[in-house]
Amino acid sequence: MTTNKRENIMIASLMLFTERGYDATTVPMIADKAQVGAGTIYRYFENKEVLLNSLYRECVEQLYQRLTEDFPVSASVREQFHHLFQRLIHFGQEHREKLTFIDSHMEPRILDEESQNKFYECLGFLQKFIIEGQQQGIIVQLHPDALIPIFYGTIIKLFKVTRDGDLEESADLFAGIEECCWNGLKIH
Repeated sequence: MTTNKRENIMIASLMLFTERGYDATTVPMIADKAQVGAGTIYRYFENKEVLLNSLYRECVEQLYQRLTEDFPVSASVREQFHHLFQRLIHFGQEHREKLTFIDSHMEPRILDEESQNKFYECLGFLQKFIIEGQQQGIIVQLHPDALIPIFYGTIIKLFKVTRDGDLEESADLFAGIEECCWNGLKIH
């Protein structure tokens, strides 16, 4: 573990929330995993919900930064899609738990307004990409929220089946999945 107690708490929370879910994770479990006293958690976070929302915003911000960093604004829609797909893949490879956590905790019941807004900012970036591709006559004319799962949802599921050992990650697999996702978005 690191020497930063807050960071230890965040790492432990990520692991437990991802493995067990919000409801099945208790503050004492987090404290035990982080190797801190339960009272220490309350020095950094008012309660479990505040902890989850802090962690969620941090994970979504990292994903958003990864997607937007060096985004090829003047490139073709296909090249932009390649950028987004590759960034999602790399984020998933480097931060599998964070990607799983983001996906599994998108519940308004537990996310505060700030966390929801952070996610919608990230989602808005993907929607903007799709809308611009539609305006250029390259991406099919369906609501962006119906198209995002074609690649985002596919990547989430792909990392689940590779984590479970049902499929082995490879550059050829990722390239093939990217091409299939692109074929699902583009006008034929």
